[in-house]
Amino acid sequence: MIILDKDLIRSRHKVWQNPWHFLAFGFGSGLAKFAPGTFGTLAAIPVYLLMVQLPWLIYGLITLVAFVIGIHICQVTSDDLQVHDFSGIVWDEFVGFWITMFLIPLEWQWVLWGFILFRFFDIVKPWPIRFLDKHVHGGFGIMIDDVLAGLFAWLCLYLTVEFT
Repeated sequence: MIILDKDLIRSRHKVWQNPWHFLAFGFGSGLAKFAPGTFGTLAAIPVYLLMVQLPWLIYGLITLVAFVIGIHICQVTSDDLQVHDFSGIVWDEFVGFWITMFLIPLEWQWVLWGFILFRFFDIVKPWPIRFLDKHVHGGFGIMIDDVLAGLFAWLCLYLTVEFT
């Protein structure tokens, strides 16, 4: 658990002034007082609902670009806050959820299961997710554990869709 000092609490206003922070904090969803990762994932759903209307190749490219840019976004915000992987940084949850939902039919049940599975893998962090979370730092480190959680969740969801 991270204990916030006064400077970090005061810096929360930067989210609304700095475009990198605004994205890193998931359009403000990461400012939730509890479970910011869950709120970040919830905030990713409306964006997913727009993206899912696109051809799968464009959806995949947007997700890939969001990952690459996310490395920079998370690094800049983490450096400015002087806290590695601050819980309010939720851009990684956006990308992880979009990975989870790649090529999954647009039905409310699958969105719900995608949300549940992604949050499960993001919270539990089975190997190698936990290893990467502890040993890879910087913007890439912030992003990669959620990318893997998204891949684990996607595999479970994709197989479920295919075999039901």
